[in-house]
Amino acid sequence: MTVRLATRADFSLDTVRRVAWEGDGVELAPAALERIDECHAAFVALVAARVAEDPGALIYGTTTAPGDGASVPLTPEAQARRPTRLWTAHSFGAPLPERVVRAIVLARLANFVEGHAAVRSEVARAVVAMLDEPLPEVPADGNGGSGEILALGRLFYDLSARLDLEPKERMALINGSPCAAALVADVALAGRERLALAETVLALAAEAVRAPLEAYAEDLEALWGDEDETAALRALRALLAGGESGRQAHQGAVSFRILPRVLGQVRRAQAEAERAAEVSLRSVTDNPVFVPPDAHPPLGAVISTGGYHDARATAAIDAVGTVWADLCQLAERVTDKLLQHPVTAPHLARDEWTMKPLHMVATGWAEEARRHAGATILSLGGFGQNDVPSMGFLAWRRADAIGRCLEPALAIVAALAAQALLAEGRAAPPALAGLVDEVRAAVPPVDGVRPLGPDAEALAGAFRARVFDAAGAGTASRA
Repeated sequence: MTVRLATRADFSLDTVRRVAWEGDGVELAPAALERIDECHAAFVALVAARVAEDPGALIYGTTTAPGDGASVPLTPEAQARRPTRLWTAHSFGAPLPERVVRAIVLARLANFVEGHAAVRSEVARAVVAMLDEPLPEVPADGNGGSGEILALGRLFYDLSARLDLEPKERMALINGSPCAAALVADVALAGRERLALAETVLALAAEAVRAPLEAYAEDLEALWGDEDETAALRALRALLAGGESGRQAHQGAVSFRILPRVLGQVRRAQAEAERAAEVSLRSVTDNPVFVPPDAHPPLGAVISTGGYHDARATAAIDAVGTVWADLCQLAERVTDKLLQHPVTAPHLARDEWTMKPLHMVATGWAEEARRHAGATILSLGGFGQNDVPSMGFLAWRRADAIGRCLEPALAIVAALAAQALLAEGRAAPPALAGLVDEVRAAVPPVDGVRPLGPDAEALAGAFRARVFDAAGAGTASRA
């Protein structure tokens, strides 16, 4: 399948899912290619007119050098000496997953498709063609500069070696914030399945201990008055429908009663991540950005902006990472409850030799998640004109690390809850039967002493595969 891009409205989370996670190709609509060339010609005419009027005209990256060179026009000799290849390919470290790199290439085209990057259609076609070839590795580490020029320099360096790029085209490849758009989209897509996974696993634990259902009552929807908590309440009721009728007579533990409010916050953060991704993917973030003549007659305009600093994406990624970390803490508390609750403890913690050590493992994953959680605040690094770095990469790395803790944390809860139901001879509610089958395929019934680490790891791996294959992702989705 091929995704056709005609305008910025064609960029969405669904587009990222198809191109980055499922490996679909991309083509630019003929009208978009025509518009790209028209805007390139208009930009060339604008520059010529500005320079004719004022030989010292400052057009960032075209008549000037980048960065601290922005205040001085380049002499003809200096223009002849400037590099023809991208000069920012300096970051190094562990690479981003291929699905994220594909998303960055896709997001790069948002600046091109309506002509705001002022590149030729030849350059736009070359970027599209990258999605049909093995992509360069792009470091997730070491991206501490203003904007995203380090990572984008690595991504597009080979293209700059193949094409004879004009000065504005070099700037258009490395400026803007396509990385932040791709990173928040990646977190949002992963978050959808992680939310569903957390709700089902925690509901299974509530069923295992026969937690009272009143904490999820319909009456609470109007009393709390929050759409995300209402959605969580309804999800829990649906998951637990048809379960054990004989429930605990007194109120449940806090860890079970707060489920709808914690899961409501997960839903809230997830919704904001999806909104941030949709906006970021469609935004024109180039610097400088070309405003075509039809919007800014008679020749158009060139505006220097801070569009490359996507603060909303960073905050949205942080928020999702925080709620994932909260889920890891809650999973550890629920693990503790499963091993101590009078309904489940006789089946799970009757001795020290079988499942009880999983509590320590759960604590380890919870603490690991806690270590990575927190706000990614603005850095004090940078120098000269580039005095405030962009923080999207660091936020994504933290969230990704927390996500890698969440699947193991949930796997432990699921393994204990499924074992408790089996030992008691109880069936799971219909909506949770599939989860129980998945758990028992990875963690067979425990009837003696054996190391459970490999089984729990296999289940965590199955959960992670579910997260990243939820959209039918193929080889492009390597996690």
